[in-house]
Amino acid sequence: MKKHISVSIISSFLIFLFFVIETTSSQVLKDASAGWKAGVARVVITPDQHMWIAGYSARNHPADGIIHDLWAKAIALEDMKGNKALLITTDLESFPKYLSDRIRNRITDTYGFTRAQIILNSSHTHSGPVIQGMYNIYTDDPKELEKIRSYSVTLEEKIVTLVGEAIKSMVPVQLYAQNGITRFQVNRRNNNEATLNTLTELHGPNDFAVPVLKVTDASGNLIAVAFGYACHNTTLMGYQWCGDYAGFAQIELEKLHPGVTAMFFQGAGADQNPLPRGSVFLAQQYGRSLAAATDRVLNEEMRKLTPVITSEYSEIDLDLDDPMSKEKLSEIVEKTSDYQKQWAENLLSKIERGEPIRTSYPYPVQIWKLGDQPIISLGGELVIDYAIEFKRIFGQDIFVMGYSNDVMAYIPSAAILKEGGYEGMSSQIAFGLPAVWKSNIETVIIGEVLRLARKAGIPEIGSQDVTR
Repeated sequence: MKKHISVSIISSFLIFLFFVIETTSSQVLKDASAGWKAGVARVVITPDQHMWIAGYSARNHPADGIIHDLWAKAIALEDMKGNKALLITTDLESFPKYLSDRIRNRITDTYGFTRAQIILNSSHTHSGPVIQGMYNIYTDDPKELEKIRSYSVTLEEKIVTLVGEAIKSMVPVQLYAQNGITRFQVNRRNNNEATLNTLTELHGPNDFAVPVLKVTDASGNLIAVAFGYACHNTTLMGYQWCGDYAGFAQIELEKLHPGVTAMFFQGAGADQNPLPRGSVFLAQQYGRSLAAATDRVLNEEMRKLTPVITSEYSEIDLDLDDPMSKEKLSEIVEKTSDYQKQWAENLLSKIERGEPIRTSYPYPVQIWKLGDQPIISLGGELVIDYAIEFKRIFGQDIFVMGYSNDVMAYIPSAAILKEGGYEGMSSQIAFGLPAVWKSNIETVIIGEVLRLARKAGIPEIGSQDVTR
């Protein structure tokens, strides 16, 4: 009888133990599947032929060499509820609306991402190729234009395929965020580059933050890092393909962490230059400085992000001022050459033919919230004033991206628009816009950011008075 009872007790205990183990295992699997997932992919996008380089209208012939390869890289994210986000970074000068819309529409149709869930960012290197849809200030040679068209078709295919590869590689991960710092950006509006070596004090607003997003696998091993900086990628001005300082920073980080994918995104760097500049060695120096700042953040304690994605997106009409008078346009035709003369002639022809002149532009505004990490992503060449203002409103931890989803022109603040200069008054010519922005541009953009941020549940810690 006692022996029978003992066997029964042991059997019951074993059944109970098996149940506990099964329950625990199931919970572990459930917890793993309910956390972050991420997949990373990359593809070389260096042109396979000599073609025109974007960024400087003064160049007079196509590229003739390569310093290092250009890359497109993607990270696909998924939270515990299946919400998704996709960050694509590229060693390109910019994405015009034509190609950006085609790429994002195909990603939506093929993989189910919404516009709100896709950020398409360019590093703004001035040593990358011209792509189709950019306002043509470079070449009218039919053979060169065909190279641009052909490359753009290939680029589109590569990026769409890249996204699929990132999705296929998704595994359970952990996400972390933090800001670092490095100080090679110089406000180009407030400091004379020609006399920089004699200056004992630099002037003008800056934002030296290095936003860092770290991705580790289930064992804690680093698999990807996305990092940014707000500074023009204009150390180099020659005729060789190169990612400039951002390209060298990615290379350096991938040397420090073999097997890791390092992704650079451009911030609000439209009025910030890497100074001094002009040599590959300076580009390497700035790249190492940025990589060191990023690596320091990776090796220190970072904020762990809860697996929740919120994304919001809209396109708002930014109003353009009235075009110049016919007399002023005629004066530009007489006194200028190259793309400025072409711009004035085209606008004069439209006015004389009675064709409608663009009065606004659909401007992309985007908000992500990854856990408690807010990210503001805006189109155009965004000046540093916006990053400073957003950090005043939302706090210093926020990440701010410019050059995202569409680069249609410089995006000046109200102060810069009033001051004038290239960023405020004349840069629209290089983008083919018929006029400068209206004075309410900053108020409209910040107002829409605030609206989307509130929808995304991002708290405001500062004043929201944007009337200036």
